[in-house]
Amino acid sequence: MDKSVSIVSKNFKKIKVDTIDDYLEVGGYESLKKALSIEPSEIIEMVKSSGLKGRGGAAFPTGKKWEQASKVEGDTYILCNADEGEPSTFKDRYFLEYDPYRIIEGMTIAAYAVGGREGIIYIREEYGRIREIMKKAIANAKAGGYLGENILGSNLSFDIKVVSGAGAFICGETTALIESIEGRGGRPRIKVKRTAEAGLFDKPTLANNIESYGVVTTLLSEDAEKYLNCGTSISKGTKIISLCGNVEKPGVYEVPFGITLREIIYDLGGGIKDGRHFKFAQVGGASGPLVPKSMLDIKYSYEDFKEKDFSIGSGAVLVADDTNRISEFMVTVQEFFAHESCGKCTPCREGNRQLLKIAHRFAERKGEMEDIYKIQRLANIMQKCSFCGLGTAAPTVMVTAIKHFYDDLKENMVENKI
Repeated sequence: MDKSVSIVSKNFKKIKVDTIDDYLEVGGYESLKKALSIEPSEIIEMVKSSGLKGRGGAAFPTGKKWEQASKVEGDTYILCNADEGEPSTFKDRYFLEYDPYRIIEGMTIAAYAVGGREGIIYIREEYGRIREIMKKAIANAKAGGYLGENILGSNLSFDIKVVSGAGAFICGETTALIESIEGRGGRPRIKVKRTAEAGLFDKPTLANNIESYGVVTTLLSEDAEKYLNCGTSISKGTKIISLCGNVEKPGVYEVPFGITLREIIYDLGGGIKDGRHFKFAQVGGASGPLVPKSMLDIKYSYEDFKEKDFSIGSGAVLVADDTNRISEFMVTVQEFFAHESCGKCTPCREGNRQLLKIAHRFAERKGEMEDIYKIQRLANIMQKCSFCGLGTAAPTVMVTAIKHFYDDLKENMVENKI
């Protein structure tokens, strides 16, 4: 198996994006032309059969989401979630910066498949320069007849605009993102109806991650067979990952599902930086689990991760060497979640504050056995009672630290309390 491939990411740093010409020369918009030549239902079946799951973290089947949206009457808003507010996750910015037209094309295909006239790309405020790149790409696409009225002479009329939020991690959650677009604070809302029926401005809405739209464009291109030949029987295709931390060659890589974590870290990443020893990896972003050395040969696939109660998440792989303390890492992660909790629900708001206090005690070598039980009790409440995914996932680092690095935590307990 090849350690990395270049299919969905084949245009990264290979084409100029200030005009649309380079994108057209490498086969850009051939996927949209193909889509317009077949029925919308055929596109949805194609996406379903590909096994594509949402690439933003939730991993909901994309084809099923599109099918639900296609059955709703009225025009559907096509949303692209480019918030990317999770630490150690930076693969979506590569699409925005180096292949924006692929995303515009994917959103346009989605509009044709489910019935939409207006698209919105939600880009976090911190991506100021990249936001301007996307705005110019949209203008170029419109000038070339690939956006606007009667696209490519068809009955499809679709346009896209860019909206920015204030940089809140919670806006990665679809309903919080919608609240932000509507001009309110980014807080998750109660879903009385599915987003496909009542989302943005209470209208039918389809929301996908940037990478998901990029894959859809690939599925209708000449690269489709090459893409589908990658991966496993369940996790088909490839995943764009953000590799960072104490590795020699951090960066964005496209990997076939089924590759092992060891291959990602040591073959693609060049091993641990400065000849140090591996301590742990965090997969899936700040809300992801800690992976010990004994589990490095786990296959990077939805099914293999699920067996271990892990999650592919956003596609981040953060590597830490033996100079890092588990307890200090717990503090860093819980500071993030305590800060990013919107405060709407008590389990998340108060739970993260208490977890942070406990993490500090371990970092100061003042932990107690009772703190282990407190972490488990708090995590249980947060996972079962939090309003949204932020609260349910926030304790993951501390829970997996107990499971896989208990001896490290024990070393940070008050000696006479052990």
